[in-house]
Amino acid sequence: MSQGPRSGLAAISSALLAMSRHLEVRDVLKTIVASARELLDAEYAALGVPDDHGGFAQFVVDGVSDEQWKAIGPLPRQHGVLAAMLRDAKPQRLADVREDPRFGGWPSAHPDLADFLGLPIRDGDEIIGALFLANKKHPRPDGGCGFTEDDEDLLSILAQHAAIALTNARLYERSRELTIAEERSRLAHELHDAVSQKLFSLRLTAQAATALVDRDPARAKDELHQVAALAAEAADELRAAVVELRPAALDEDGLVATLRTQIHVLDRAHSARVSFTARGVRALPAAQEEALLRVAQEALHNALRHSGAPRVEVVLERRGAGAVLRVRDDGDGFDPRTVRRAGRHLGLVSMRDRASGVGGRLTVESAPGSGTTIEMEVPGG
Repeated sequence: MSQGPRSGLAAISSALLAMSRHLEVRDVLKTIVASARELLDAEYAALGVPDDHGGFAQFVVDGVSDEQWKAIGPLPRQHGVLAAMLRDAKPQRLADVREDPRFGGWPSAHPDLADFLGLPIRDGDEIIGALFLANKKHPRPDGGCGFTEDDEDLLSILAQHAAIALTNARLYERSRELTIAEERSRLAHELHDAVSQKLFSLRLTAQAATALVDRDPARAKDELHQVAALAAEAADELRAAVVELRPAALDEDGLVATLRTQIHVLDRAHSARVSFTARGVRALPAAQEEALLRVAQEALHNALRHSGAPRVEVVLERRGAGAVLRVRDDGDGFDPRTVRRAGRHLGLVSMRDRASGVGGRLTVESAPGSGTTIEMEVPGG
């Protein structure tokens, strides 16, 4: 190692303290990656969390500028050396990753990597991620790898603690899914209540028509017309409860149709006016579409539950090869800095994780009394 033991211990301590001090899982992962790069004197470091579709749900990098990261494009797939680390529990220490037979190239904007040190991140027997470094800064031995066995041992310590952070991330995501399921159940109950009210009105109107048939046929006819209208409304509500509250079917329906259906349900179930507009959106990779859907759900939950807004607008539009989602309400607003200091997050951490996990970005604009706008931009495939 090029740094002394004191600085090495300080870097490890920084990573561990970050894990205990922050609730934001992505901030913890960034700290681990930055600490590993600084500690082992590397130009680049990254930590990838695989998804179930041959890609990465999260991919945190250090040593790459925001502009360069955007130019690189979508997150990498699970191939080459990255795939080897996810299949094999052995560390990968290479003198030149480009000469490895598993090397499959990278995008034109990607930095050139040479010597390489990578370790799988394990939760018991399961490999749940990969942590790697590239381009040792100090001169390499002729034909050898700049990273040493000591470097490998030190990175192994960080990988073990990264496993803790990733396990916590999984638990957090599961809790978010449960929250979404609870919200869907609540909406179903609200729609059920609305149907019950319609049916109660229908019964009263039918009774009134029955009482008027003999003495006032004209009024009875009007009441029967009202019965027909109420029955039609009740049928619409039942259709919303049975059809529109089905699980989100991105694969079958696509993002635009899924969002439109869910927002239609929210508009019927809440007193606030909830609208949706889509402009020129093309099909996106599955990970991007799921991230946009989840962020929209979280932002709508905040707006409808906390803002007191009479109107909430959702816009999804094409931007280059990607898309931008915008959720705007005219409610109470808030001071984002005060929310963070108070230890409340209103789901902002989850939304930022979703955005950055697919190579996108999320911005929040809000102030007390001025409503809130949440915007998420993602690249295309």
